Amino acid sequence: MTTTALWPYLVPPSGHGDDSICAVSASGHRVTFADGSTRLDADSGLWNVNLGYGNERIAEALAEAAQNASYLGAFRFENVYARRAADDLLRVSGPDHYSRVLFSTGGGVANDAVMKLARIFHAAQGVPNRNLIVSLRGSFHGLTFGGFALTGEDLGQRVYGVDQRHIRHVSPNDTAELGRLMTSLGHRVAAVIVEPVVGTGTVPLTEEYVAELGRLRDEFGYLLVADEVATGFGRTGQYFASESWPGRPDVLVTSKGLTNGACPAAALVMSKRVTDVLEETDTTFAHAETQGGTALVGAAVSATIAEMERLDAVAAGRDVAAWLQQGLAELVERHPLAHGTTGTGCFRTLHVRHADGGELSGQDVATLVARIRGAGALVHPGPSGIQLVPALTYSRDDVAELLTCIEAGIDTLTPATATVPATATA
Repeated sequence: MTTTALWPYLVPPSGHGDDSICAVSASGHRVTFADGSTRLDADSGLWNVNLGYGNERIAEALAEAAQNASYLGAFRFENVYARRAADDLLRVSGPDHYSRVLFSTGGGVANDAVMKLARIFHAAQGVPNRNLIVSLRGSFHGLTFGGFALTGEDLGQRVYGVDQRHIRHVSPNDTAELGRLMTSLGHRVAAVIVEPVVGTGTVPLTEEYVAELGRLRDEFGYLLVADEVATGFGRTGQYFASESWPGRPDVLVTSKGLTNGACPAAALVMSKRVTDVLEETDTTFAHAETQGGTALVGAAVSATIAEMERLDAVAAGRDVAAWLQQGLAELVERHPLAHGTTGTGCFRTLHVRHADGGELSGQDVATLVARIRGAGALVHPGPSGIQLVPALTYSRDDVAELLTCIEAGIDTLTPATATVPATATA
């Protein structure tokens, strides 16, 4: 262990200073650590390095902005980099539906902003009592106080005193429960905020559920918000997962892939329904961030979108997803502990069970992640299994290597002779 002043996120103090998790460099799809090891990254950084590490064009754009613009922000000012990035983002989001872009610095802060935006949208129309926000159980919307309240996974919100009095959670894909809530409280709901693929367990929303979200939006007048922090920028096989919804969102929240991880950034892409109200009433939206919409952010966003297009990354990601799906299906077929998969595109969960069919505990999952890392690949912990979020630019050989590492890690959980009932592997 190395003595360090750094307090890393979500690592207990006993784990601080571990050189095996201290990265020193990254290139392509591989990360090198202070202990000398190099591992294949199947987590795309933190689901954000969609085009792989060290993209030269993005780095050059950042260097140019740092040298020629340094800090030019969007706090009571504008800058040409942010203007250009907003235009680029609007172009790939759908300018027929969306009209304006508000920059933020991260997914959690952006969700804080969108909750405020929903409330001011209704207040500007003379309806100030629409203050409830609805999200899904099992969802993740960040760890800032607002985003933490919105998050539908129990991560200790009560311990931290997070105020959830104006938040309601419903089960994903349960149209009956959603309908009951709206019948009771729909007149008070300012917004329903959903991930197209619920991040905890990578559970896609069904077509029926998405259609019902849109129908109830039309009936009750709430804002429908797609939190595409994780699913945006090609992650699910489309540029944005919500672009195929029959009733498109009023606000699209994007972050992670927005700069390919090169600098912190997020954005609220607002529909004409939202901006028309604020513009007609000349409403100033009380949200601002020092590092939101800076020249560096703008340069990174524009360069990332240009690289997405040059590399045809959305189509490339569909190829990776097909290879991954085939390999996972074969792994589930032959391995007694591989129980099944959920998710879509390059956003998947492999569920793993004990030899007796029991689910893995949190500690079991942590052990499995460590064993796979020891075999040479970085994966993300998930519910009774692991989440796989590879870059859209993986090669077929990268996918094969990843699957080999995963199987090697699972093999260490029990003796090779362990078996489970046939029904548990279906």
